[in-house]
Amino acid sequence: MALIDPAHPFFRPRWRRVAVVAACVGWALVEVVTGSPGWAMLFGAAGLYAAYVLLFNDKPEDSE
Repeated sequence: MALIDPAHPFFRPRWRRVAVVAACVGWALVEVVTGSPGWAMLFGAAGLYAAYVLLFNDKPEDSE
């Protein structure tokens, strides 16, 4: 069972996949700035995983 299903219709537009990755990485940066390294690592790892699954590993049929 995958945590993120890149074949789901929600992730069909490329901008949504990029937005999910940017939100995770952005929140990790917020946590770094506020001094919470544990949460920063958690959201950073989620962002890296999302980037791998949604941007680098996925071959979408059509991009909008």
